[in-house]
Amino acid sequence: MKGINKISKSNKNIITENKNLNTLVIHPDIKLRKSNDNRDPQQCLDEAISLTRAISLNVLYSEIITINTPRPGTLMGSGRIADIKTKIHDLDIYIVILDGNVSPIQQRNLEREWNVKVLDRTALILEIFGDRAVTKEGVLQVELAQLNYQRTRLVRSWTHLERQRGATSFIGGPGESQLELDRRLIDDEIVKIKKRLNQVIKTRNLHRIERKKTPHPIVSLIGYTNAGKSSLFNQITMSDNLAKDMLFATLDTTMRKIQTSTNQTIILSDTVGFISNLPTELIEAFKSTLEEIMDADLIIHVRDISVVDTEDQRRDVINIMEALGKELTKSNYIEVHNKIDLVSKELVNTYKKTESTKILMSAKTGEGLSRLKLLINEMINANKDYFVLKIPSSRLDLISWIYKNSVVISKRYNKTTLEIKMQITKINRNKLLSKI
Repeated sequence: MKGINKISKSNKNIITENKNLNTLVIHPDIKLRKSNDNRDPQQCLDEAISLTRAISLNVLYSEIITINTPRPGTLMGSGRIADIKTKIHDLDIYIVILDGNVSPIQQRNLEREWNVKVLDRTALILEIFGDRAVTKEGVLQVELAQLNYQRTRLVRSWTHLERQRGATSFIGGPGESQLELDRRLIDDEIVKIKKRLNQVIKTRNLHRIERKKTPHPIVSLIGYTNAGKSSLFNQITMSDNLAKDMLFATLDTTMRKIQTSTNQTIILSDTVGFISNLPTELIEAFKSTLEEIMDADLIIHVRDISVVDTEDQRRDVINIMEALGKELTKSNYIEVHNKIDLVSKELVNTYKKTESTKILMSAKTGEGLSRLKLLINEMINANKDYFVLKIPSSRLDLISWIYKNSVVISKRYNKTTLEIKMQITKINRNKLLSKI
């Protein structure tokens, strides 16, 4: 049998073990779909191809299919199904990627028609996340998202020879065919993973609480996947955090302490990249990780201005930030227009005239980095107040803290107290008062 029988019947991630499987990518352009997403279908297809190649699948053919009225059972009409079946046979295709949401019934029926594995957009992104997760929390979050997604795929009369079971992949794998047993096994596994994940999250939340006690401002990098966040992170921190030209190269939040030009310590964090139509399962699973952004004193939004749909990508990122409840204002938000090394000088000059409040830079070459650092320092230290405080002379810990986290203007001793006049940010002033 073609397609499914060619794929290994283990529960391991088949993509990890078998690179370059022949793949066909389809973007269904559904005309009747009510959506705020006005992206050009070709841009959507290009992104789907990039997502597919991100896990080393070999894209042999791609196509935009216009669907005026989606079929409940098969999404598309019989003629289109037959055309694709011919392509699958001629090109020896193993996997078909449908760049959109496909119901379990539609997936089952299309797999039967084409005799290959079908992945929708959610399953594809979950595969990528499964391949990228490194930390214990990241791995557990992906496993939980995969199981929740897999549970929605349970359909009667769809045997495990046609639908894999297992928490690490959506491709291949035989097993039992009883729907009730499937659901119970998945539910049991979800409970186990949630318990393990809660312990990990509890530990990380303790670390977050400890960080809040420190005086150091937190600066978070956000942006669409592959916008260049990790490259910028490396430029600022002089580190070698993973920075590749691939989608979702970063999944787990990375943090570093750095010194500003005024010798102030800040914490810089690199976070998971966002994407359009991010699956609900992943938003929920990674919500605890994304909550790191909520603690940030300053948000740096890294944009790739070399891509055609850069404005659409910006909107997607802003929408996710709003969904998380993070308010972006002039005092806590910097927008960086990255990858100017990939666009024409004319476009750069246009941006300079029309987007004067934005930082134009190349994280690859370092151009514009010095201006960004100055702006970070300026915004972190904005709204500093003069503050006078009397403290016991014996509180050497407070005195040391004040010298590290403010500019001491003057000091006056008496027998038991020390009066210090300082210039300090509102954030650090509140932290100081909490220590008294």
